[in-house]
Amino acid sequence: MTEQTRTVLITGSTSGIGAATARTLAARGWRVVITGRDQARGAAVVADIEGSGGQAAFVRSDLTGPPGSLRDFARAATEAAGGQLDAVVHNAALCPAVDTVSLSDTDLEATLAVNIRAPHVLTAALAPAMAERGHGAVVVIGSWMAHVGHPFVGLYSATKAAEIQLARSWAAEFGPRGVRVNTVSPGATRTPINASDGDVIAHMTAGTPAGRPGIPEEIAEAVAWLLSDQAGYVHGAEIAVDGGITTARSA
Repeated sequence: MTEQTRTVLITGSTSGIGAATARTLAARGWRVVITGRDQARGAAVVADIEGSGGQAAFVRSDLTGPPGSLRDFARAATEAAGGQLDAVVHNAALCPAVDTVSLSDTDLEATLAVNIRAPHVLTAALAPAMAERGHGAVVVIGSWMAHVGHPFVGLYSATKAAEIQLARSWAAEFGPRGVRVNTVSPGATRTPINASDGDVIAHMTAGTPAGRPGIPEEIAEAVAWLLSDQAGYVHGAEIAVDGGITTARSA
């Protein structure tokens, strides 16, 4: 099977890094399954991809749901992909920007569900079929915040650290059967979600080697490489696409 005929599910792909990844992979010939809660935004991404000659379908998802509904979603996504998924990108995440004391019970449960439970259930539902065929790939979107302490996003940081560790464990579990699992960890990246925080993000990245925030397309390129045959010897890795924010300071 050539890369041009492969299919990929990208969670949380109606905007930001997920949408950029969908467009990037579609431009390389992948059939992309777009997911998210907003039907209109999903349809817009599909129309954009199809308007550029790519292949895409939208499947609505609520990743806060119980495991049974997540498995139903996995079946629907596989059907939308034409009956076979060759790759999964776990991109969807919630990030309540509050301290530990202020975090509501609702946000606590939803963040754990979307950031940890959903990737776990979906991988369990989808990776075995890839392993049976002897090929496939999973990419987790991690975060630079998994490697530093921060007073306002402690839960998010912890869930991303957990997800990165899950990716390493999945690499050990499924890699011997042909399914590569890796992580791309973005740095401070400009997306529609943080559009109102431009000054904060600019200040946060001013002292990094890159000296600027990232953009979704830069993250998408790393994901596309990990899913390609050129990355065939890469297993259990975490690639930091973060402008150096976790490793160096220029000032």
